Amino acid sequence: MSSTSSSAVASGRMTGPEIVALSRRHTIYEWSPQSKVDPLPVDRAEGVYFWTPEGQRFLDFNSQLMCSNVGHSHPKVVKAIQEQAAKLCYANPFLATEPRARLGAKLAELCPGDIDTFFFTNGGAEANENAIRVARVVTGRHKVLARYRSYHGGTAGAIALTGDPRRWAAEPSIPGVVRVPDTHKYGRRDPEPLDACLRELEDVLRFEGAHTIAAFILEPVVGTNGILVPPDGYLQAVREICDRHGILLIADEVMSGFGRTGKWFAVDHWNVVPDILTMAKGLTSAYVQLGAVGLRPALVEAFRDRAYPSGMTYNSHTLACATALATLAVYEEEGLIEHARKMGEVLKQRVGEIAQRHPSVGAARSIGLFGIVELVRNRETYEPMAPYNGTSEEMAALGRFFRENGLYTFVRWNTFFTNPPLIVTEAQLEEGLEIIDRGLEITDRAVK
Repeated sequence: MSSTSSSAVASGRMTGPEIVALSRRHTIYEWSPQSKVDPLPVDRAEGVYFWTPEGQRFLDFNSQLMCSNVGHSHPKVVKAIQEQAAKLCYANPFLATEPRARLGAKLAELCPGDIDTFFFTNGGAEANENAIRVARVVTGRHKVLARYRSYHGGTAGAIALTGDPRRWAAEPSIPGVVRVPDTHKYGRRDPEPLDACLRELEDVLRFEGAHTIAAFILEPVVGTNGILVPPDGYLQAVREICDRHGILLIADEVMSGFGRTGKWFAVDHWNVVPDILTMAKGLTSAYVQLGAVGLRPALVEAFRDRAYPSGMTYNSHTLACATALATLAVYEEEGLIEHARKMGEVLKQRVGEIAQRHPSVGAARSIGLFGIVELVRNRETYEPMAPYNGTSEEMAALGRFFRENGLYTFVRWNTFFTNPPLIVTEAQLEEGLEIIDRGLEITDRAVK
């Protein structure tokens, strides 16, 4: 251990700068050049806020990674973790535990349609890995359709499915991934006409050979690549096309699930039942790591007499399953799904009003408490405030302004997100939006 490391650890309670220095010295930060990371030190959190060791408070307007849906340090979830930890933290996945049994049954009640059986993973990426493995084994086909404006996780298969630039460093990756056009083209405000989206999809199926395609994986509402809400009729049509060609439909609800859009799952807005539904994040509000793959009965039946093709040490982790059960109870007991819908209407209206005042706002999209603001230099040409996969002085300055004024949210490329915990009040929304309103004066000065 270096002298700097040993002195910081030996000194007892660490200051914010000590935490940052030691974290940067000995740990790697994801998706970032290590010389440029400047993390906030976090000491504690409660509700929609978190604090540094020095007591600076931040309004969490991004639910961390769109995952802390029930807010921070919810006493009912914390209590469930403590009680389960005292009783049984872990049992290997070949055993059966009460939290595992109860969680499977509860998810069967909540998931759309006849999805009623679950394989539990450590997170969303592993859930998506399992989803495509199941699809390939069951169909006997090898290709998987995915879209460019997508993110499905950082593991080998999930990053191959991902369309955005985070996949570049992992290429060449697993074979068989085929891209289909998105509902929203980059650099345009509105989605493509429905008939154009479907025609492009049918073209890909024709050229690739629909009989070679095992599955189509998509985020029903695209997350980090733009909060892209599909045009009405799109998901229903995709469901019909998949059925016609024997292609399994995989809905990646890792980010959009568990009330984020104002419904339990985003597919519920369009009454579509996927063949496979993947989930994580809001399943435990990220208090403990857990993901899940939800399967319809026909897929489960395929493994009655042959082995399920996956396994992991932490599958159905006892502590995580107990945490999920407590989290789901909070959603129901506190009416958070309906609350997210109502607060989402407030968010949409207020962000729309702010957008009208600021010429740098090109678009503001949201569904429930799942939102984004897209910034441009010119509304007519739709020139972005920062380049694709890049930043700009203006976006960097906006990010600094948010941080200096106690607002935490993701600033990515020419966008920033509006994804507070589902427990957020109207007053807390206004607190965050007031900071955003002032901050947009920075980007307005760059408008041509």
